[in-house]
Amino acid sequence: MSEVFDDVVVGAGAAGLFHAGLAGTSGRRVLVLDHAKKPAEKVRISGGGRCNFTNIHTAPDRFISKNKHFVKSALARYTPADFCELMSRHALTWHEKTLGQLFCDQKSGAIIDMLLAEVHDANGEIRMATAVEDVAQDGSGWRVTTARGAVSCERVIVATGGLSIPKMGATGFAYDLARRFGHVVETPAAALVPFIFEGETKDRFAAISGVACPVRAEAGGAVFDEAMLFTHRGLSGPAILQASSYWEPGNPLQINLFAGADGAGALRALKRAHPMKSLASAAETLWPRRLVGMLGEAGLLPTAARLADIADPVLDAAAAVLAAWRLTPAGTEGWRTAEVTRGGIATEGLSSKTMESRHAPGLHFIGECVDVTGWLGGYNFQWAWASAHASATA
Repeated sequence: MSEVFDDVVVGAGAAGLFHAGLAGTSGRRVLVLDHAKKPAEKVRISGGGRCNFTNIHTAPDRFISKNKHFVKSALARYTPADFCELMSRHALTWHEKTLGQLFCDQKSGAIIDMLLAEVHDANGEIRMATAVEDVAQDGSGWRVTTARGAVSCERVIVATGGLSIPKMGATGFAYDLARRFGHVVETPAAALVPFIFEGETKDRFAAISGVACPVRAEAGGAVFDEAMLFTHRGLSGPAILQASSYWEPGNPLQINLFAGADGAGALRALKRAHPMKSLASAAETLWPRRLVGMLGEAGLLPTAARLADIADPVLDAAAAVLAAWRLTPAGTEGWRTAEVTRGGIATEGLSSKTMESRHAPGLHFIGECVDVTGWLGGYNFQWAWASAHASATA
């Protein structure tokens, strides 16, 4: 005879553990299965080890999905304030960084401990290093087969994430299972990921690797005002990671080096303040010296002449170029460094209130495996909490 549970959760990450704790609290007998050796490793590495666990500005427009309305129900019913209340009950504290990002003061391991404690206190069971071999309907319920044997349950909750960071165990399990039960999978793509370049552009960027500056980055109609970082392979930094979620291969990325400010006015102001200096020298008050040098080498900035000898229309033309610097990446760094997956299980096949499959009752998909991708800055964790709450309280 196989063991019997109410809920079997596949995936011991943020969403899976959160569902298990909530469902167990309501009296359900819950089992969590994961092929990895340790739970919630993506939580552990997030936010530089501090875990940017939510964002106070959470709203539906901060998420990418083919159906932009799908997230509304879950996000409305479980908010950042709700998760902060849970943190407080466990005596955890936090601080706000830029743009509404909340980070744990006690480091990410404390949040993992909190999630595990919630499961334990609700009498849930977690079995790590236990790969799921099959999920099948079994009469009115479900049968989940693992290398250690099979278990029966009323519901299966799939929380195995997307394809990002395969060295941490990411697989396409959720997508394969969803397709078996008639779900469409929107093509997964690496998101919140650095760009790579080739040829002369790559060489120029590599030469100033480590230089950062505020920019306005635009891709696919989305615009972000944050920092950009030059790397040995291309571009990174918050503005670039955000833009990557909207970028399509072959399309250009547009960078405004004035970060949305009046570029022509800024260069004319330099001319008035430093007429006897070269533009290259004066521009170091706007950007890092190595970046100014690279812009000059690339022919994007007239650097030799004194500012007094450069006509205003020439400065205006240079500002226009620097405010709309168009670059076409060779690609992204891919799944190896992507923070999340864009795309996933199409929302048309899921209930927005319960995350349950419309094709197979009792089968739920939550977290990153669904076609919902949040912005950088805690939004993806908030989706994990909100979607897990939706399935746990169904």
